[in-house]
Amino acid sequence: MTARPRVAVIGAGAAGLATLKALRDARVPAVAFDTADTVGGLWVYGAPGSPAYRTLHLNTSKSRTQFADHPMPADWPDYPDHARIAGYLADYADRFGLREDVRLRHTVQRVVRAADDTWTVQATGPDGPVRVDVEAVVVANGHNRVPKLPDGHPGQCAAEQLHSHDYRGPEQLAGRRVLVVGGGNSAMDIAVDASYAATRTLLSLRRGVWVVPKYLLGRPSDTLNGSLARRLPWRLRQRISQTMLTATVGPPSRYGLPAPTHGFLQDHPTLSDGLLSRLTHGEIEARPGIARFAGTRVEFTDGRADEVDLVVWCTGYRVEVPFLDPALLGDGADRLPLYRHVFHLDAPGLAFVGLMQSTGAAFPLVEAQARLVAGRLAGTWAPPDAARQAAACRAELRAATTRWGQRRPHMRVDFDAYLAELERELAAGRRRTGVPA
Repeated sequence: MTARPRVAVIGAGAAGLATLKALRDARVPAVAFDTADTVGGLWVYGAPGSPAYRTLHLNTSKSRTQFADHPMPADWPDYPDHARIAGYLADYADRFGLREDVRLRHTVQRVVRAADDTWTVQATGPDGPVRVDVEAVVVANGHNRVPKLPDGHPGQCAAEQLHSHDYRGPEQLAGRRVLVVGGGNSAMDIAVDASYAATRTLLSLRRGVWVVPKYLLGRPSDTLNGSLARRLPWRLRQRISQTMLTATVGPPSRYGLPAPTHGFLQDHPTLSDGLLSRLTHGEIEARPGIARFAGTRVEFTDGRADEVDLVVWCTGYRVEVPFLDPALLGDGADRLPLYRHVFHLDAPGLAFVGLMQSTGAAFPLVEAQARLVAGRLAGTWAPPDAARQAAACRAELRAATTRWGQRRPHMRVDFDAYLAELERELAAGRRRTGVPA
C-alpha cells in the first residue's frame, strides 16, 4: 500500500478484488484481508474453505460472466472450468496491481464500530494479531462457506453423509450406492459425476426445479434470456422462456422429476447438459423428498425405499458474518435491508459487495456494486436521504417476495434488471453530488 488505508475489504475473491480495483480507480487507499494463501476465493480448488470440486465449471456463459474491465480470452470455451476462472481472477489481480493491497492468510476476528462511525478491524495473521482503523468496511467474503444441513428427518441414517461443500471429485463416489439430495447446480453436477462412478445414483428433490441445458437454439442459454431482458418485463420473459424450454426439452416431469410449483425465472436457474441425458438412460433415478431413514434404507414420500451407502447433501449454505456485531445484522445477514443491496441503512461506512443471489452471473454485478462503494467513498456518488433509502428497500422486498416468495427475498436480484438499476443509480448519485457524469 502506498498510503494509509481508508477502507478495509474483507475477502479477496471476485467481490473483494472488484472492490479493490474500483477503490484504486477512485484513488481511495484500501487493504483487504483473506484467510487463503492466494486470491480467487471459492474458485481456487483445494484452498481452505473453498467448495470447488474437480469437475466444476461455470454455469453461466463467459460472455455473461466476465468483468467489463477484464474480458475473458476469446478462445476459451463458453463454460470454463474452475482452474481457468481461478487463473482469470489471479490475472485480474496482477493486471490492476491489487495484490499489494491484500493481506493473505489473515482471518478477520472482529469488526468494531466506534462512536464517531469509524471502524476497527481486528485480524490474526502469520505474524500475530493485526489491527487497522478505517473510515469504512466492505464485507465481500461471500456466502458459500458455512454448509447448511437439513433440520433432520425421522429415523436414523447409518449411511455415510457428506455435504457438497466437502465434495472434491468422483473418486469419493466410486463403487457406492449414492443418494444426492438437492436441486441446485452442485446437486446436478455431483449426480452426473456419480452416474459414471457409483454403482447406483439416486437424485432426491423435495420440490421441482426447471433444468436448463447450457445450450438452446445453438447458443449459450443465458444469452437468449439476456436478449429478452433488455426489452421485456420478467413475467413476459417467463412465459416466452418457459414455452421455449418446454418445447425443446420437455417439462421436468418428462424425466421423472417433480413438476415445479413456481414459474421459470422465479428461482435460481439450474443448468446442466448431462443430467437429462443420464436420467433418460436410467443412470440417474429421480426420487421425491425423503420421508425417513432406517439405517441404510431411505424411504421417500411416494412410498418407495432404497438402500444407500452415501448421502450427499446439496442443501446450500447459511449466510453468516461472524465478525460483525449481531446488532448490525438484525434478523440475520440474509434478511438485512441494504440500499441497492449494498449499503447498510443505519451504519455509515458499512457496505456489502456480493451479498445477493442472482438469476445470472455474479462478477458483473459485484463489479457494478463496487463502483457505487468507491464513488461514495471518493465523494463522486451519494445516496438519497435515509427515508428514500428505506422506502426503496421496502419496495424491492415487496417485488422480490411477489416473484420469489420466502426464498431469501432480501437477497434476490434479477441479473439484467439489477445491472441496469445499478447503472441508473450510479448516474443519479453523481447528479446528487453535482459531479459531472
